[in-house]
Amino acid sequence: MPLIVMCGYPCSGKSRRAEELKVYFEESTERKVHIVGDGSLGVEKNTVYADSQKEKNVRASLKAEVERKVNKDDIVILDSLNYIKGYRYELFCLIKHAQTPHCLVYSLTSHEESSLWNTNRDAADQYNQDIFDALVQRFEAPDSRNRWDSPLFTILKDDTLPVEAISDALFKRKAPPPNQSTQSQPLSSANFLYELDKITQDVLMGVSRQEKVNQPTAADVLGAGALSSAVVHQSAC
Repeated sequence: MPLIVMCGYPCSGKSRRAEELKVYFEESTERKVHIVGDGSLGVEKNTVYADSQKEKNVRASLKAEVERKVNKDDIVILDSLNYIKGYRYELFCLIKHAQTPHCLVYSLTSHEESSLWNTNRDAADQYNQDIFDALVQRFEAPDSRNRWDSPLFTILKDDTLPVEAISDALFKRKAPPPNQSTQSQPLSSANFLYELDKITQDVLMGVSRQEKVNQPTAADVLGAGALSSAVVHQSAC
């Protein structure tokens, strides 16, 4: 089922919008909606976002959790910063492999607005100002011209969430087709067993004909076996 990727500055209203979407889809589609995010992993933001390796590990954990929850029945909302375009591309590859649609909801605010919202939070929920500023500076805004950022819904703080348009993008649009990079490749050709049986029969018939002419030597038997193994190996490759 579809994946909704939230995106925006820290304290830009992403979680509030994710909850609005959850309520709407559970009431309108009667489907189960999973919100996956920093909160669900118990992330201590000021510790994680101060360490690039810890942040990388959290992103990997979020992606793995999304992959586990994507199925044919439920809707998944990834509620995190998702500020790196390379990471959004990885999520796009994930949904191509799962063959399900997705969309991006961009909660657009100014640096000043988000910073004010951050300082108005309880102290335990605030970003340290230096970490907040660093995340804003590193933010890579989504671009609808990129296939991994499309369809893109940009929402300002006072906008009404376009839930019907988002629903249409998820349920009235075909999933992106898989390609070689997102599909598992077969280990051998589809007719491998047929070819193996045919080669084996040919070798056995050759040995039988040789027996009728003269008694085969040990070298003849070993040579036939080696030929069979070589041909089988070539067919498997």
